[in-house]
Amino acid sequence: MGAQGIIQSLVDGLVVFASDLLIPLLVFTFIVGATLRALIWWTIRREAWFSREFEKRVRKFLDVEVREAKFPSFYQNLKRLLEKTYYELFEMRAIMKRRNPDIVASFLDRVFLIQHGTAWLVRDSLAQVKYLKHDKGHPKFLEVAKNVFKSNPCFTNVFGVIPGAKFNDLLNILPGLFVIGGIFGTFLGIMKALPELSGMDLNDIEGTKLVMDTFLLKISFSMSTSIIGIILSVAMSLVNTIMSPEKAFVDTVERFENSLDNLWNQSENNELPPEDEEFDEHRDPLEALAEQALSRELESQKKQWVREGRTAAKEAANKAG
Repeated sequence: MGAQGIIQSLVDGLVVFASDLLIPLLVFTFIVGATLRALIWWTIRREAWFSREFEKRVRKFLDVEVREAKFPSFYQNLKRLLEKTYYELFEMRAIMKRRNPDIVASFLDRVFLIQHGTAWLVRDSLAQVKYLKHDKGHPKFLEVAKNVFKSNPCFTNVFGVIPGAKFNDLLNILPGLFVIGGIFGTFLGIMKALPELSGMDLNDIEGTKLVMDTFLLKISFSMSTSIIGIILSVAMSLVNTIMSPEKAFVDTVERFENSLDNLWNQSENNELPPEDEEFDEHRDPLEALAEQALSRELESQKKQWVREGRTAAKEAANKAG
C-alpha cells in the first residue's frame, strides 16, 4: 500500500469516527471536564473555608488582646490560633456532631483529605514563620501564604492523587477544543457526503433527487457537530467562570496573608516557647482547648499581678515622698 492509500485509509477512518463517535465523545468529555472542574473547585473552597475560619479567630483574638494591651509572641499566638481553628472545626465537630451538615461535611472532608491537608497547613505555617526575626523588617507573608498552600499535596491534588493545577490548565482550554472539534466534524461530514454527488445521473430525475436528498441530509447532520461543539463550549465556559479555582485560591491566600499581617503587627516579638511542642493532629481536642484557655488565663493573671505590683509600688513611693 502506497502513501496515497495510507492517507486515504486514514481519512476514511476519521470520517467514520466523525459520523459515529465524535458527538458522543464531545458530550462525554464535557461531563468529565465539568465534574473534574467541580472537584478541583470544591477542594480549593474547603481550603478557603479554613482560611476564613482562621481569619475570624484572629480578629476576635486581636479585639481582646488590643483592648487588654497584651501582645505576646507572634509564633505562640499563631500556633495557638491555628490549633484552636483546627480542633474546633474538625475534632470537636467529630465528637459532638451538633448538626447533620457537620456530619456530611466531615464525610466529604475525609474523602477529599481536607482534614489531613489542614493539619499539613498548620505544621507548614509554623515551620515557615518559626525563625522570623521581629527586628528585621516586615516579613513577606504573601510569599509565605503562597508557599504554604502550593506545597500542600492534599490541596493541590484532588483526592490526593489527581494533579489539580495541570488538569485545571487543560480545562481552561476545553471550550476552544469543543469548537474546533465541532468544526472538524463538520468538514469530515462534508468530505464524506461530497463523493456521492458523482453518482448523479441528470437524465434520471428521481435518482438525482434521491442523491441530493441524501447529500443534504448528511450535510445537515455534519453541521450538527458544530452546533453541539458551540453549545458545549459555551456551557464549559460558564462552568469555568462560576467554579473558578483561581479566584478561590487568590481569596484564600489573601485572607491568610492578611491574618498573618495583622497578627504580626500586634505582636512584640517572635520568641519561641521554652518547650516548643509540635502540633499533634490526633490530640484530644477538649484537652488541647482547655489547656489553651488555662494558659491564657494564667498569662492574664500574671500581667494583672505585675500591674497591681507596679501600682502598689508607686503608691508606696508617693506616700514615702
